[in-house]
Amino acid sequence: MDLSREDSEMHEHTHDHDHTHKHAHVHSHQHTQAVLNRLSRAVGHLESVKKMVEDGRDCSEVLIQLAAVRSALGSVSRIILKDHIEHCVVDAVESNDQAALDELSAAIDHLFK
Repeated sequence: MDLSREDSEMHEHTHDHDHTHKHAHVHSHQHTQAVLNRLSRAVGHLESVKKMVEDGRDCSEVLIQLAAVRSALGSVSRIILKDHIEHCVVDAVESNDQAALDELSAAIDHLFK
């Protein structure tokens, strides 16, 4: 695995994120605490998978746990996307904020890459 490429891609995504959100509305969501709780659980789960690899656990077990982490992240993504559509996108449409709609489209493209 080419870690330098992954680090570069992660930095690129972070860098891209820093230059988004030029639209005027505030990002306040009703599910923020639920999202944070789920992310914390996913981080803990991923740390346990890392420990499994360090301990030389069976690859099949590791893959099953990685699938569970991926599924958990997918659930969090759905919550964020739905919340964003229900609030931010509605605001963007009402205020004719094309930039916000374009950002959502780009984010969805990245999510399903």
